[in-house]
Amino acid sequence: MTFIQNIISFILHIDEHLIEIIQNFGNWSYVILFLIVFVETGIVIFPFLPGDSLLFAAGALAAMDAFNIVLLILVFFVAAVLGDTINYHIGKAVGTAITQNRRMGKFIDQKKMRKAEDFFNKHGGKTIVIARFMPFVRTFIPFIAGSSRMNYRYFFAYNVIGAVLWVGLFTTVGYLFGNIPFVKNNFSTIILSVIFLSVLPVFYSFAKSRFQIQKN
Repeated sequence: MTFIQNIISFILHIDEHLIEIIQNFGNWSYVILFLIVFVETGIVIFPFLPGDSLLFAAGALAAMDAFNIVLLILVFFVAAVLGDTINYHIGKAVGTAITQNRRMGKFIDQKKMRKAEDFFNKHGGKTIVIARFMPFVRTFIPFIAGSSRMNYRYFFAYNVIGAVLWVGLFTTVGYLFGNIPFVKNNFSTIILSVIFLSVLPVFYSFAKSRFQIQKN
């Protein structure tokens, strides 16, 4: 299987893969989950790693006592806040130079980066919170906030609020509903639904902007 196929398989069957991680690594599984969320939110070239689906699936497994739900939420929260913080400072340090550099720029999806930048310019600081619930966009927004020299205290406040809402919502929903027989028997479909609902605002914003352009 190719790298992309492995990522897709991991996302669609994330519950099975998480069980394998728990069986192989025990309590070190918390470290692995921390790293996945940290990299997905903190390193701009890894926006394709699972986010919403990972939180939901881990919450569901916590309902089966595979994880401690309080510790799990704490791990995800710290990873999310630190990830965005690192991403912000990377953006502030290198600015747009990294996207213009031929060697580094090829690792970044330029179209998604531009969409995220337009979204940031339109919605301002609250974008930091909104972007938490939007795959791909949440990886680019902290970088853009840093490169645009957004006030760090202002950014950090939205960073914490967004992390609390994002982690709290998806992990808790997974914990409360992930162990229901219907959800367990249709887990891949549920995960796809979670992903679809997450990217829906991106498609809506894109369609709305295209409609306005054509109208003008």
